Amino acid sequence: MKERKVREAASKGRRALIHDIARYTFAIVFVLAGWEITALLLKTPALPTPQATIPVFAQYAVAMWPDFRISLWRIVLSLTIGTVLGAPLGLALGRSPRVDAYFAPVLYILYPLPKIVLLPILLVLLGLGGAPKVALVTLTIFFQVLVVMRDAAKGIPEQTVLSVRSLGGSRLDVWRHVVIPSTLPELLTSLRVSSSVAIAVLFFAEAIAGSTGIGYFIMQSWSMVNYPRMFAGIIALAILGVIIYEIFDICERRISR
Repeated sequence: MKERKVREAASKGRRALIHDIARYTFAIVFVLAGWEITALLLKTPALPTPQATIPVFAQYAVAMWPDFRISLWRIVLSLTIGTVLGAPLGLALGRSPRVDAYFAPVLYILYPLPKIVLLPILLVLLGLGGAPKVALVTLTIFFQVLVVMRDAAKGIPEQTVLSVRSLGGSRLDVWRHVVIPSTLPELLTSLRVSSSVAIAVLFFAEAIAGSTGIGYFIMQSWSMVNYPRMFAGIIALAILGVIIYEIFDICERRISR
């Protein structure tokens, strides 16, 4: 019986792997075909074909690795800090109507503000290194996580909380068995969606005021009118986004199944 279950699990794992490979193969072919058709229709040097870009990407892969590593580190650090600060605060606001009544207006004022406009201020305060880029992306993630976790905590049915309390559960038990498990899927979904926003903000920060990172590599290539090199950087940035997105997607499937 045990061996049968092991074989079934292995077979299920193989089918899932084949399914994932098929999905990603279709996605890559679809994107490349759309890219090829668009490039042929526009016929402009600003949009080279995949055949002209992919060899250049392979050529610059080693040269781009330091910039790729720097951008990846900035994204991971920003996501970590923004989540560690935003998630607990959002849960506290969502579970405390009295505190939320005072801080909700502050959130309504600050959340719609495009965080990219704070880049000049951060550059003055933190200099031209990596600190202002990390701070800018962290602020973006912080507010997104804060809002999602606040709304998720407010949406927990009160009957669920009362059922735990009626069984003798303490406030800590409510947080451990109700609040955190109920809001964890929303947190992972928020991080999965916010990762693309974080990468976009990082690109602007590195392109506008940077000397390292994939964003700087792309804008440097654009200033050199080297469009294949520029698109090689865009592919690297897309790979960075896919890596971050897939990590959160896997965590969501494993933790919140």
